[in-house]
Amino acid sequence: QVQLVESGGGLVQPGGSLRLSCAASGSISSIATMGWYRQAPGKQRELVATITNGGSTNYADSVKGRFTISRDNAKNTVYLQMNSLKPEDTAVYYCNTLARVVGGSLSTSWGQGTQVTVSS
Repeated sequence: QVQLVESGGGLVQPGGSLRLSCAASGSISSIATMGWYRQAPGKQRELVATITNGGSTNYADSVKGRFTISRDNAKNTVYLQMNSLKPEDTAVYYCNTLARVVGGSLSTSWGQGTQVTVSS
């Protein structure tokens, strides 16, 4: 079982920045992919960005050039630096991992979510 704890959400004005963090814990053998998804009210959850254990990244078109995903493999932690935030970035942001636990198989885990609100 992998536990994910997110932090860093909050209220920010348009054009501002926030940095989200997500730490994974548990009997982790390896983490293949870490990522961030978001869900706005009345909308489906959507991919924001992912990063593999080799450092390959993937971004939603709507955040390219503004958001940067990174990870610290030694700490099993993934970060999302969000710059030039827009009101349409307002959502609950969820951390996601594809990981293998000791003695187990690959499985997906989700964090509890952290609210990001962009408003003046």
